Amino acid sequence: MPKKCGHTPYKRCIPTEDMVEKIQVACEARDDENFLVIARTDARAGEGVATALKRLEAYDAAGADILFFEAPQSEDEMRQACAAFDKPMMANMADGGITPVLRAARLAEIGYAFAIYPSMTSLVAASAMEAALLKLKNEGLSQSSGIPMFDFMEFCRLIGFQDVWDFEKRGARQA
Repeated sequence: MPKKCGHTPYKRCIPTEDMVEKIQVACEARDDENFLVIARTDARAGEGVATALKRLEAYDAAGADILFFEAPQSEDEMRQACAAFDKPMMANMADGGITPVLRAARLAEIGYAFAIYPSMTSLVAASAMEAALLKLKNEGLSQSSGIPMFDFMEFCRLIGFQDVWDFEKRGARQA
């Protein structure tokens, strides 16, 4: 506690037995075939690859549907983890993190079933916001040809304002 990103320092892992119990409870609570249990270990950073793989083995035996070896530090480690299990493996392509960020085709070749890209949109958005705010600070204007910006009305439609406007047209009193 608190939950930490697998690509940041000072992570601690709960005992394997506790995690196994959590996985078993999640599997028992499942009431839909589309509910998949993803079992993650952050043990690589503090305890090494061998311990992380032993944990995943226990999670596999506990009934996890998908295994998540968080923060491998090389493509070799990624291959080793994928080769060790006959279950779908999830890759975390955290831009700027510890794990090499690879193309989707390469991840599939290594043995991953799918990948997540959890930091991409936040990092891109933060960079664009910083650039726009610096332009505003330095030039005193919000619009710049060098910074892409949504058309205001398109953005309103994108976030669902059209539905609100349509509702208001149907129910609003005419002034």
